[in-house]
Amino acid sequence: MRDWRWGFVGILFLVFVIRTEAWKFSKAQHEHTERISGSAGDVLEDDPVGRLKVFVYELPSKYNKKILQKDPRCLTHMFAAEIYMHRFLLSSPVRTLNPEEADWFYTPVYTTCDLTPNGLPLPFKSPRMMRSAIQLISSNWPYWNRTEGADHFFIVPHDFGACFHYQEEKAIERGILPLLRRATLVQTFGQRNHVCLKDGSITIPPYAPPQKMQAHLIPPNTPRSIFVYFRGLFYDVGNDPEGGYYARGARASVWENFKDNPLFDISTEHPTTYYEDMQRAIFCLCPLGWAPWSPRLVEAVIFGCIPVIIADDIVLPFADAIPWEDIGVFVAEKDVPNLDTILTSIPTEVILRKQRLLANPSMKQAMLFPQPAQSRDAFHQILNGLARKLPHDRSTFLKPGEKILNWTAGPVGDLKPW
Repeated sequence: MRDWRWGFVGILFLVFVIRTEAWKFSKAQHEHTERISGSAGDVLEDDPVGRLKVFVYELPSKYNKKILQKDPRCLTHMFAAEIYMHRFLLSSPVRTLNPEEADWFYTPVYTTCDLTPNGLPLPFKSPRMMRSAIQLISSNWPYWNRTEGADHFFIVPHDFGACFHYQEEKAIERGILPLLRRATLVQTFGQRNHVCLKDGSITIPPYAPPQKMQAHLIPPNTPRSIFVYFRGLFYDVGNDPEGGYYARGARASVWENFKDNPLFDISTEHPTTYYEDMQRAIFCLCPLGWAPWSPRLVEAVIFGCIPVIIADDIVLPFADAIPWEDIGVFVAEKDVPNLDTILTSIPTEVILRKQRLLANPSMKQAMLFPQPAQSRDAFHQILNGLARKLPHDRSTFLKPGEKILNWTAGPVGDLKPW
């Protein structure tokens, strides 16, 4: 049995230091939030207006509005970025009604808004829906055909992006929808050297309701008396009955090693004080689930809880703007049994600096899709990512008669009409 006593004494001292520093830190928070600089951070305040123009295709409502009317739950689930990005672009100053002057073309199709009774998106219709939308724009406008989508972007916030499945094995087997292989994908999924991550994709945060989080804010000088916090599944018995496949075993390892550790406040129960508890915690675990990411990453940043990222080779949202190495702690999946040693070994001054960086308002804003949109928010970070890809090079435009994409490629089921 592991002896936790030394760690417990250490954390009591650490919490004491945090308590004594907290009131000074919160009092001067707005004046002394730490400057984010370097390769990440300097671009957080970029203004995309005037740097690009986007043409929004007008599709029949069956691709978006009618789907949403059928199930309003889509507005609050973690894949809702596709809905809010559409709404944002319709009134954005970067929108152009003249496709001839457009830098980018956007096709508003809500591929994740097909939910099970318990609120999980079904992936089975998504490829057919996307294929149908592309067939429509390629038949009614000339712009797709001249590039086969190389100057088009699509929001694909599924667990594994345009591979359209929540289980990695099946997502890899399906692969990225062939018709999207020249397009720029804006997706929540990001993992290096993975078949479901296309070169040039823009990785974004999952949707977390800004108003809901705002309603649960507590006084900023509240002591952070919880050392490590996590609420969520450790095993997904329904989809992984034998155990070990879900989260590649990382979540199960957290539970097996630390369920009785007094430094770890972990449980499958989701209390009504969940958001408040995160604001009382120093570290918030952000382990992979079926995919490498989850809304916990957003919640941790918003609530100033240092994210402990457990997802090998993860590609994080807006990594060119947010200095993840400075604000988070990265733990390899194989090292989960050593989490206690890793976290208790971090010097207090390092923890305090991470907290000062997390307090930077621009960084918090970049993780949110607020209604209405605000300067430097996630919408603008997406546009900044698109602007940095301009101008398009020669390879974007095809020669007359040239074809690259195979319209009949992919699983037979994906070729059925939608």
